[in-house]
Amino acid sequence: MKRKQFFTMVFLIICSTAVFARTIDLSVTLSNPYLLADQRQSVFLKVGLTGFKLQGGTDRAAANVSIVLDRSGSMDGEKLARAKEAALMAVDMLDSRDIVSIVTYSDTVSVLVPATRVSERRFIHRRIKSIFADGSTALFAGVSKGADEVSKFFERSKVNRVILLSDGLANIGPDSPWALGNLGESLKRSGISVTTIGLGLGYNEDLMVMLAQRSDGNHAFVENYQDLTRIFQYEFNDILSVVAQDVDIEITCFEGAIPIRILGRDAEIIGNKIYTSIGQLYSNQEKYLLLELDIPPNRAGSEIRIASVAVNYDNMETNRKDHLSTVTSIAFTQSKNTVEKAKDRDTLVEAVKQIATETTEQAIQLRDEGRIDEAKELLQTNTLFLDKEAEELESEDLRGMSRSSGLDAESIDDDAGWNAARKRMKAESYETQNQQSY
Repeated sequence: MKRKQFFTMVFLIICSTAVFARTIDLSVTLSNPYLLADQRQSVFLKVGLTGFKLQGGTDRAAANVSIVLDRSGSMDGEKLARAKEAALMAVDMLDSRDIVSIVTYSDTVSVLVPATRVSERRFIHRRIKSIFADGSTALFAGVSKGADEVSKFFERSKVNRVILLSDGLANIGPDSPWALGNLGESLKRSGISVTTIGLGLGYNEDLMVMLAQRSDGNHAFVENYQDLTRIFQYEFNDILSVVAQDVDIEITCFEGAIPIRILGRDAEIIGNKIYTSIGQLYSNQEKYLLLELDIPPNRAGSEIRIASVAVNYDNMETNRKDHLSTVTSIAFTQSKNTVEKAKDRDTLVEAVKQIATETTEQAIQLRDEGRIDEAKELLQTNTLFLDKEAEELESEDLRGMSRSSGLDAESIDDDAGWNAARKRMKAESYETQNQQSY
C-alpha cells in the first residue's frame, strides 16, 4: 500500500471513530418557559444528564469492586447466609475483565480475596462460603480496607466502588456519621464511591446514608433478608452500566436571574455561579439537579437569557474528556393562557418531589428532637401539598408520594415502629434526592 493511501485510511478511521463516539445527553428545561410580564416570579431550571444506551455486555467499562461484609455476631444465621448468597451471585455477574476483592470485618478486618481478576471463580466462591459470624463491628476499618483493595488496581477508566453491607452499629473505631462522611468525601476525591446496604433494624441509617452521600454511592435499607440478593443485583446492574464518570456541572446565571436554592443535589452557589458534580452516570438513566431562580419583572414581548450550562465528564466508552454546553432563555407575555400551556409539567413534578422530600427530612429531625406533634403536622401538611400538586399536574408519581407521606404521618408517633419507619423514610429520601435507580 502506498504511503499516501495508508495515511488517508488512518485519517478516515480516526474521523469515523469521532463521528460515531456516543455522548451523554444534556437537557436543560424550565418549569415555565413563559412568565407573565411586569411581575417578579420564580422558576425552576432543570439540568438533566442521561447516559447513552450500551449495546451489550461487550462495550461496558471494566469494574473494580470490593465487597465488604459485616460478619459480626449479630449476622449469624439467615442474615449471613443471605449475605453470602448475594455475594456469590454478584461475583457471577462479573467476568474476566473485572477486578473483585472480598473483605470481612468484625473485631478485626480480614481480606478473604485480595483484589484479583474474576477468573478463579471456584476459589472466590470457596472463600465466600467460608465466612462465619463472630465478634463486634469495626465498620470504619472494613470500608478503609475495601478501599485499599480497590486502590491496588485503580484506573480512571474503571468503575471503582466499595459495596458495604452491615446489620449493626459501628462499635470499634470511628463510629459517627461525621467521621464516615469524611471518609466518603475523601474516597470520592480519589475516584472511589461507596454503596451502603443496611440490613435489618440494628444499623445506624444516618451513618450509612452519610457515607453513601458524601462518596456519591447508592444506599438501600433491606428489612427483609430475602430481598438482599435482589438489591445486590440492582447494584451490580448499575456498576456494569456506567457510561460516564467525574461529571462536573457549572451553571452561570446572567443578569436578571438570581439563584435562590438547589434541589436534588449538593451544590455550591458562589455569586452568579453554581458548581456541582455527579460521580457516575448509568446507561439510559437520568440524573439531574434543579435550580430555583428569582426573575425580576420584564416587559411583555421581551426575551432574556437566564443561564448557561457547561458539563465536563469522562466518557467511559472513549476514555476521553467530553464537553457539553447550552444556553437557555425565558420569554414574557401578558397572556395567562400562554404561560399555562407552556408549563413543563415533568420539571414541575420533579421540583415538587424534591421539595416534599426536604420536608420529610425536616419532619424526621423534629421527631428526633422529641417534637412529635410538630413532625406529624408537618407531614400532614406535606400530604396535602402533594395531593394538590398531583391533581394540578396530573401525576401518578406525586399521588404515590402523597400516600406514602400520609402513612409516614400515621407512623411517626408510633414508638414501637419508629425505628423501621425512620430507616425506610431515610432510604426513600436518599433515593429521590439522588435519583437512584433502585
